Amino acid sequence: MRSLQARLALIIGLCVTVLWAGAAVVTANQLRHEMNEVFDSALQETAQRILPLAVRDIVDREEEGIEQRIAPLRDHEEFFTYVVRDAQGRLLLTSHAADPAIFPEFDGMGFRQSQTHRFYQDAALQGSITIAVAEPLQHRAEIAREMQLGLGLPLLVVIPLSFVAIWVAVRLSFGPVRRLRTALAARGPRDLSALPMTGLPSEVAPIAAAVNQLLARLGAAFDAERSFAANAAHELRTPVAGAIAQAQRLQSETRDPEAARRGAEIEAALKRLTRLSEKMMQLARAEGGRLRTDEARDLRPIVRLVVQDLARVTDRIDLTLPEGPVLSDIDLDIFGILCRNLIENALKHGTAGTRVDVALSAAGVLRVVNDCAPLTPETLARLTQRFERGSGGVEGSGLGLTIVATVAERADCGFMLTSPIRGQVRGVEAVFDLGGGA
Repeated sequence: MRSLQARLALIIGLCVTVLWAGAAVVTANQLRHEMNEVFDSALQETAQRILPLAVRDIVDREEEGIEQRIAPLRDHEEFFTYVVRDAQGRLLLTSHAADPAIFPEFDGMGFRQSQTHRFYQDAALQGSITIAVAEPLQHRAEIAREMQLGLGLPLLVVIPLSFVAIWVAVRLSFGPVRRLRTALAARGPRDLSALPMTGLPSEVAPIAAAVNQLLARLGAAFDAERSFAANAAHELRTPVAGAIAQAQRLQSETRDPEAARRGAEIEAALKRLTRLSEKMMQLARAEGGRLRTDEARDLRPIVRLVVQDLARVTDRIDLTLPEGPVLSDIDLDIFGILCRNLIENALKHGTAGTRVDVALSAAGVLRVVNDCAPLTPETLARLTQRFERGSGGVEGSGLGLTIVATVAERADCGFMLTSPIRGQVRGVEAVFDLGGGA
């Protein structure tokens, strides 16, 4: 049983059941002891009340040694039976249901017991007249069973009710723990805000406080990482731009073909570094910035602007936009960054000379489709990892799809790569759903 709540309720219920059962057994034994004392007292009291009457009756008789059986006034079950004897053991007086065979010979006053009966014996007139009162042991056993049933039967109802009451009490007591669990389960992978501490019991509050401290340390570590990446990329811009200018100047001033070639290689490497620093800044923006705004805006102008900017270097893009506005509260800069990365990725890795289809639906679903050889599921899974480049030797930073996947994760959007294109045997389709349905 993995549930602490159920385990605790079961353990408490079993402990209560064992305690009640033990208390019932002890009570039954105590009642049996008290019952035996009461019945012994009744036996003694019966003998001491009947013996004087019997003595008077026997003394007043005209003939000696005659047995007389007391007739009942009405039919009833007689639990106490008695016999009166003389010194020679002759029966002088018996109760109507008495069986003389079960009574032992008089051997002194006090209590006696056989396998079937409990006796009390007494004597009068210096032992010349004796009495023995008997009670069946079965009578006491039946009363003891009735007492045990009286104690045990209510437990059959009380114990299930107690389990229900214990379960309800434990569940109510675990309410703050469940709320804490729900608060943790409802968090997204990037939500590092502190847990609420109000209403937590003293046993759970230290755990929540420790989790909040851990979240604070994680948040500080992530902030430091994002800040370093953004600052490093930003600070690299100026010196790299200066180095590119120097490389270009070197190429224009030198007359040595080898030096010009090396200058061109340096310029190309510095431009790659510039693009990489730009991608790192975009990734830091996606990881640390506010991706949702308080106002919904039309996304069509952003897609159109990105496509027009890329159209300066290529005419391979086909754009499809709905007639009505596509409203979303996603940050427009972030949306522009993910649009550019998806389209640039399709242009770089698509088959040379083929078209790239870009479509934004009225439901807020952006699709970017390019032609290429079909990719395996393993390759598709790796493409969203950092610095993972597609096959084919195409130059790139390896961060474009990582940025898109990060935006989808932090903005609660859907992002999916499919290869081949649905209904075809080639190509890659990237789908970014602003509603989270992809």
